[in-house]
Amino acid sequence: MVKFLDSSVFLHAYLRTRKKLSPEEEQVKHAALEILRRVEEGEVVATSVVHLSEAVNIVETRLGLKEALKLLENSLATENLTVLTTTRGNYEEALAIAARYKISPNDALAALLSRNMNITGVYSFDKHFDNIPFIERIAE
Repeated sequence: MVKFLDSSVFLHAYLRTRKKLSPEEEQVKHAALEILRRVEEGEVVATSVVHLSEAVNIVETRLGLKEALKLLENSLATENLTVLTTTRGNYEEALAIAARYKISPNDALAALLSRNMNITGVYSFDKHFDNIPFIERIAE
């Protein structure tokens, strides 16, 4: 079954820190890398142009343009990664989800797009997804 790939997976996999990671942070980074490894090996996933853009922009800010372009190029070259488009109407619907479940607009958009595509699992380290009854957050 297809799962939605949240930007948090890209970010935990790609970003580096100057400080030593805590055991919990190490576990999250390892899980993010493992999810991306499975995608590289052919697991079918979807994300949205919004979530991919969010990850690319943050990687550019933290690691520079070269790393951001590498992330984008690798993502676009991954045939088993579907990048979903979004509309103004999607964001209007996402606003209602965001208000109802007290989550960010982009998390609400991920939930909405997932529901529209009959995707019930979201790879994410963002615990706000746990507030949404029609989505299962998967962090491994």
